[in-house]
Amino acid sequence: MQSRGLFGKKYLDIQERVRDIPPPGEDHVIIKIRACGVCGTDINFVRDWDDEPMALGHEISAEVVEVGKNVTTVKPGDSVIVEDCTMCGVCENCKSGQPQFCRNMYDMEDQPGMGEYMSVRFNCLDKYEGLDHVSACLTEPLAVSLTSVLNADIPLGGSVAVLGPGPLGLMSARVAKLYGAGYVVITGLPADNPRERARLELAAKMGCDDFIEVGKQDVEAEVKKKFPNGVDRVIVSSPPESMLDALKIIKFGGIITFYGLDFGGKSTINVDINDLVFRKISLIPTFAEPAINFPVSNRLLRDGLVDAQAIVTHTFGFDQTSEIMEAVIDGTQPIIKAVMVPHGE
Repeated sequence: MQSRGLFGKKYLDIQERVRDIPPPGEDHVIIKIRACGVCGTDINFVRDWDDEPMALGHEISAEVVEVGKNVTTVKPGDSVIVEDCTMCGVCENCKSGQPQFCRNMYDMEDQPGMGEYMSVRFNCLDKYEGLDHVSACLTEPLAVSLTSVLNADIPLGGSVAVLGPGPLGLMSARVAKLYGAGYVVITGLPADNPRERARLELAAKMGCDDFIEVGKQDVEAEVKKKFPNGVDRVIVSSPPESMLDALKIIKFGGIITFYGLDFGGKSTINVDINDLVFRKISLIPTFAEPAINFPVSNRLLRDGLVDAQAIVTHTFGFDQTSEIMEAVIDGTQPIIKAVMVPHGE
């Protein structure tokens, strides 16, 4: 079997390659990719990060086509989510009840999720029902957002600021509300282009109580109008420099959890350690490796508690990839989440 797939490197150099997909090994499964979301990591690959082509796409929903002889957990025709990094289950951390620290993970073996077919190990798959494929591919990014909220340990009725209104930030805000936050404010760039206007409008639908336009409004001043001592929790979805605002608006004893990255040389900030110590501020990174919380994430989508159809604004095929990714970067279209549908269904 052959499969088309996409690889990309900086300056929007997106390449289509044809790969051979061998018959499944004893523990492997051949899947037909039904949908694959565009992640911020994919955008970094094709904007300014890498000189070598990288496999694009890891937010995958698919259909099982063929299984290896040892595979009993899935069968042809099953709908599945692909975990991009799966805990091994046998290392010391996994067996000590801390699989989030596993360092012996199974991965996607450098295969692009933005493609037609893949061969993956059986334990990298999560079955699902009752959800369309495009909506289902949000399982992976929603799991990241869910994990950030769990890391934040939001007090019932507590106040939360989410920095960054991309898909992950918007879903973090929504899950924070589901988790019992009494007040959620989200920050973003001024609504001066179609992308930012769409994000602002969706933030209100996702339950955000306020939206602060960074650059037009001072984040610290706006937050402290309502919470003079700062908010209970901050979730940082935007680039690392946003941590400076997070540190200004967090209250004494608060928690900041963060997953916003930068691959363009701006990943370093100056932090006053004395301030962290004296104010008893906890910094907790959220990193989706290995994959956790996929089943509950999929359930939130299936039950409509997180509205996938409001988040996915654009679908596209192979030929539209460059156009879509460029629009995600420059904000010329009201794209919140774009999803590749490789078979045009």
